[in-house]
Amino acid sequence: MNINRRTALGGLVLGLAAAGLGQPTLAADKITLDVLYNLPGFTKFHQPLADEFMKKNPDVTINFLAPAAGYNEGQQQVLRAAVTGNLPDVYFSGYNLTAELVHTLEPRKQITDLGPFIEADGGQAFLDKNYSPKMAALGQIDGKQYGLPVNASSPIIYINADLVSKAGGDPDNMPKTFAGLIELAAKIHALDPKVAGMGYDINGWPDDWLWQALIVQQGGKMVDTATKTAGFDNEIGLNALKLVRQFVTEGHQTLLDWDQSRQQFGAGLTGFIFSTPAHVQTVEGLVGDRFKLKTATFPLDNAEKGGVPTGGNSAVILTQDKAKQDAAWKYLKWITGPEAQNLIVRITGYLPTNKLATGPDFLAPYYAEHPNVKTASLQADRSLPWAGYPGGDSVRIWRTQRDIIGTVMRGEVTPEEGLKQIVAQTNALMN
Repeated sequence: MNINRRTALGGLVLGLAAAGLGQPTLAADKITLDVLYNLPGFTKFHQPLADEFMKKNPDVTINFLAPAAGYNEGQQQVLRAAVTGNLPDVYFSGYNLTAELVHTLEPRKQITDLGPFIEADGGQAFLDKNYSPKMAALGQIDGKQYGLPVNASSPIIYINADLVSKAGGDPDNMPKTFAGLIELAAKIHALDPKVAGMGYDINGWPDDWLWQALIVQQGGKMVDTATKTAGFDNEIGLNALKLVRQFVTEGHQTLLDWDQSRQQFGAGLTGFIFSTPAHVQTVEGLVGDRFKLKTATFPLDNAEKGGVPTGGNSAVILTQDKAKQDAAWKYLKWITGPEAQNLIVRITGYLPTNKLATGPDFLAPYYAEHPNVKTASLQADRSLPWAGYPGGDSVRIWRTQRDIIGTVMRGEVTPEEGLKQIVAQTNALMN
């Protein structure tokens, strides 16, 4: 991989010559793209990839705006900019917020349908070559491709292989359902009452990713699109709440926030936890040589219809200037291409969004050396969109849901009563 990882102050690099045209370019042909991404920590891959892109395309300058603190903050920044007419040319939109973004900007003709660009590059053959259908779908809204997937993250299991083995389990072949995992967690706790069997830290998670995971792994939906009400007002929602209570009563989970839970796991005091693949390097550092660490894919109680919610973002084009759109399309193809994905995965631990990136020239050798990172890539064909709620109040909805889930986990409210509360509050906040 030949990636220039130098850091350029402010992310500004001047274009010098046209790429691949074999002739000099007039100054008027030089293009600057204003690009906004979320999460300042992502600078560690955005900047070197922009530097490399500009080397390959010296007629284009990538000008990064100050990154937004998170996906919700970035969304609000873009929506405000749409009103003032000061939108970035390219934006990295969180999957769960892209529908709201499109439904707000498309009527104003402030977001670009990528369909014509895809057709010019081979149409469906281009998509099939680079992205699995479920991965491509992460950037689709209302049947149109508005974004190309850049980062993808789905929950995995982190395993204390020593404890699992002592409890009679096989860390290389973990149970594929929650019932089996809860049973294993009980056996782990029985070995030592000071050890938590498992950790599913939904009670302290900052967003609804782990809640959605419990619904969609059963084949359920977050929203009934016909009625625009909670899609889990049924046995699937009830079972999800029964599970979170069982995590505590039978799996002997300790109710901590996710960071404390991760620390407890690293200390060898939890059998297994559920978390993001982005934490692989952090968890490996916490564990050290204390025990053998392994990872496994997320369980599916409905293997046929179930899946995992995919966090992350897709790159969308907001500029309506034709020359800038053409340059932006090149940038989108680059950052979702195998060379760029190779770097992104090595830095973040996320799933590669491009199928070609798992090949021998890119991630295959890395995965051979880092099997705990490879686990996330095995879920690519299970990837489902991380859904948002109508009305644009997804953050407030989750905070309300999380409080109710916490009361169920602590035994203050039954799963049946918790379901009534969570459905009523979710519906009220959507309308």
